[in-house]
Amino acid sequence: MSDSAPLLIPFASALAEGCRAALRELALPNLEKLLARLQPGEIAAGEPESLSMPHERLLARVAGIDAADGCLPLAALGEALAGHETGRAAFAWITPCHWRVARDHIAMVNPDEMNLSQAESMAVLDAVRPYFEEDGMHITYQSPLRWLARGDIFAGLATASLDRVAGKTIDTWMPRAANAAPLRRLQQEAQMLLYTHAVSDARQASGLAPVNSFWVSGAGALPASFDASAVARWNVDERLRTSALNEDWPAWAAAWRDIDSTACARLLAALDAGREVTLALCGERGAQTWRPRERGGYLNNLGARVVRLVGRKQVSATLEAL
Repeated sequence: MSDSAPLLIPFASALAEGCRAALRELALPNLEKLLARLQPGEIAAGEPESLSMPHERLLARVAGIDAADGCLPLAALGEALAGHETGRAAFAWITPCHWRVARDHIAMVNPDEMNLSQAESMAVLDAVRPYFEEDGMHITYQSPLRWLARGDIFAGLATASLDRVAGKTIDTWMPRAANAAPLRRLQQEAQMLLYTHAVSDARQASGLAPVNSFWVSGAGALPASFDASAVARWNVDERLRTSALNEDWPAWAAAWRDIDSTACARLLAALDAGREVTLALCGERGAQTWRPRERGGYLNNLGARVVRLVGRKQVSATLEAL
């Protein structure tokens, strides 16, 4: 991908106090220069309780997709990006996962920490597939933590992003709408079915969390008009995701420094070379995009002078607003 490709950085900030403390001590010299020399756009504001993540909403807008919260057809868009024909069919991602059930809440173990193998995932999928098919859903394997489902039930189904629930209490994120009832029933059936499954027994014997449920996300059908190629042009740097979801802020800060010295440095070099560049930063609530200032004249000269004035505090404040 070109060094001047639009750069999107999800999880650029978070609301946790540990993240705010890390931001105040974080030096990102290349990002400082980029923010000083580029023109900021308006913040696409949202709420931390929204079902869709800000970076998901931004990519949907890039593709020309306008949908309600939680109804972004990201699974279908992923198929289109892979070159597969989707038509008007509705798709969703299914993530096999482990729910820890307490007396007063249910929490999801971060699926990335389960170390689920391909063989284990496929064996679990084979066990639950007939139950999905009984409800008119066709489901196929894509990776250990992602199965692809297709069915009319996913049309207009609002679901919470996996990034909202991984490693967290899921009670408030469960789909409650009437059209989600078959999926809630399937989750209950999966818990009973997988309780005594051979994969569960083997994983528990090895001290690993068994698969006892699944999460649905990215549901919906693509509109008649959309532009997947516009999304393909973006460089989405996901190096902050794991540490942010785990709330490991020292690791998150280290990942940010790595992004600053690589992706941000390359984007700055492209800007220095006179190429058009775009930078988008996303947090838990909102997203903001920066593009080149007007060439020549007062604004361009102002940007060259401001680069010396935008420092760590200003960058921290910018990121905290997302």
